[in-house]
Amino acid sequence: MRLLGVVRCAFLALIVPAVLSTLWLYLYPAIQNCHFPAPQQHDLAPFRLLALGDPQLEGDTSLPDPNAPLFPGLIGLRNRLWTEPLDIAALTLQRTVKDIVTRDIPRLLQTQRKRLDLLGNDYYLAHIYRSTRWWTQPTHVSVLGDLLGSQWISNDEFDRRADRFWHRVFAGAHFWRHDTPEEERRDTPAWDFVDNLNASQTPALLNVAGNHDIGYAGDIDHHRIHRFERAFGQVNWRIRIPFSNLSSNLTTQLHLVNLNSMNLDNPAWNQDLHRATHDYLDSVIDDTKTRDPQDAVILLTHVPLYKPAGICVDPPFFSYFEPHHGGGIREQNHLSRESSDKILDGLFRRPDGNKRAGIVLNGHDHEGCDTWHDRVDDGQEKWNTTRFSAPNIIANGIREVTVRSMMGDYGGNAGLLSAWIDFESGNWKFEYATCALGRQHIWWAIHIVDLVVVILGLASGILQLFDLAKPQIPASNTGIKNKRT
Repeated sequence: MRLLGVVRCAFLALIVPAVLSTLWLYLYPAIQNCHFPAPQQHDLAPFRLLALGDPQLEGDTSLPDPNAPLFPGLIGLRNRLWTEPLDIAALTLQRTVKDIVTRDIPRLLQTQRKRLDLLGNDYYLAHIYRSTRWWTQPTHVSVLGDLLGSQWISNDEFDRRADRFWHRVFAGAHFWRHDTPEEERRDTPAWDFVDNLNASQTPALLNVAGNHDIGYAGDIDHHRIHRFERAFGQVNWRIRIPFSNLSSNLTTQLHLVNLNSMNLDNPAWNQDLHRATHDYLDSVIDDTKTRDPQDAVILLTHVPLYKPAGICVDPPFFSYFEPHHGGGIREQNHLSRESSDKILDGLFRRPDGNKRAGIVLNGHDHEGCDTWHDRVDDGQEKWNTTRFSAPNIIANGIREVTVRSMMGDYGGNAGLLSAWIDFESGNWKFEYATCALGRQHIWWAIHIVDLVVVILGLASGILQLFDLAKPQIPASNTGIKNKRT
């Protein structure tokens, strides 16, 4: 059977590439040897943060109006055909058919393609999260802002995207909640948490608010803050993680600080929210100064700290709403120098003037960036920013990593941050690595090839069954009868 042979050959030609590519796709962190950096004397660092930047889930704002008719030209067509003269009715019918073929059907196909694209993008992002978490075994996971694709969406659409976020992209995850009874933390600020690193629990998502989640300073309001916190957790918090070593008699804490950087700068639409953010930051700074000098800080924000043009892809940039719309910040690439200096001086300088160990992680710049902030005493004591280079780091500097986006256009990146204590010196160590799946087209292509192989395999089996069920013609009936001699 010629068709069976063609199908079987196609199946055999694709089965090996399909199996190998699928194995690579589902084992890519292991094949690429993605791992959290670790101290030489240990296999794993005690603190391991899987950092994911800017998933930006899109939704119905990228689709045509769902309430619009599929074929607008058909509305009222029957009445027009009955009431218009025959020649005009013929032209009307001709135009309607042309509009359906050239406009409505392509639009319908484009809508379905976009729906499929959104579905595939969700599972592509889910694959990155699931694969890297399974292989690297993080103690904490953070999504560094822009969880959703727009702050200008209705409550219903916000809820739909939040549902996709929790049940499709990050299925099985949950956001950070207080596990300490309220009566035991009456004297503890609402933003202060303690985490004892229970390894038996699935790491909670430490969600950072981004501009596409709650807006910039010029359009943040209580409503957007409330719905974000309802779905994804607080916009401002600190988690203190205690570490101790009996042999060295060393006890210290790692302060994991989440800062809503979206309304640090002025002018802001809502001055109450602007002051609340600075009050929170001031409280964390004041409290951190009273802690052990050996404590370290990991700062999670969305908007990167200030840096001069040319260091990262995004240069410093601010734009503002028109005065009749409040005149607040409409867009910004970095924090202002004043806000950045307040963060660096407050969180990463001890009262004695020495550096407090730590690192800054953020998102926003989808291309990613790795920088180094060091304190320069030139009479004005300012912070100088350069590209990070491990051999050239300065003792009083702080590293800032802008995590490259996990979106397909940016290679499906995941950041791997490790922190540990060198108990001999008593100093904290921070190291950062990356793990990238590749563009979304790779994920699509491998699954399409797998689907084709499955279809070819089923078709080959069905054709084989038909071939076996076909009645066989006896050989004696197929030859030419011998003539009698």
